[in-house]
Amino acid sequence: MPEAEDVRRIALSLPDTTEKIAWSMPTFRVAGKMFATLPEDETSLAVRCPKEERDELVLAEPDKFWIADHEAQFAWVRARLAALEDEAELRDILADSWRQAAPPRLLDAHPQLGRPTGQ
Repeated sequence: MPEAEDVRRIALSLPDTTEKIAWSMPTFRVAGKMFATLPEDETSLAVRCPKEERDELVLAEPDKFWIADHEAQFAWVRARLAALEDEAELRDILADSWRQAAPPRLLDAHPQLGRPTGQ
């Protein structure tokens, strides 16, 4: 089961990522744009996710994903760390969120990370 330190390690391994405390929690940013947070007691993470995909995720795997009330109007989803299969799934989730926040210059410089859907 991935833990908060795994989130931190993997997020910071992504290109041009920094960690910054905001709203009393760790946030991870690429080129200054937030793509992940470790809210509350660090048993979950919040990541960028297009609203249409987010709703499908929550319906398909409600034990793993949910939408926090205060994030409902934004394209973010929460994932319970204890429900993730392994570190590879965590890495996929973080990389997908990173791609959504990264500027084109970073996406072009790191093609192995792919491009977000629709770009």
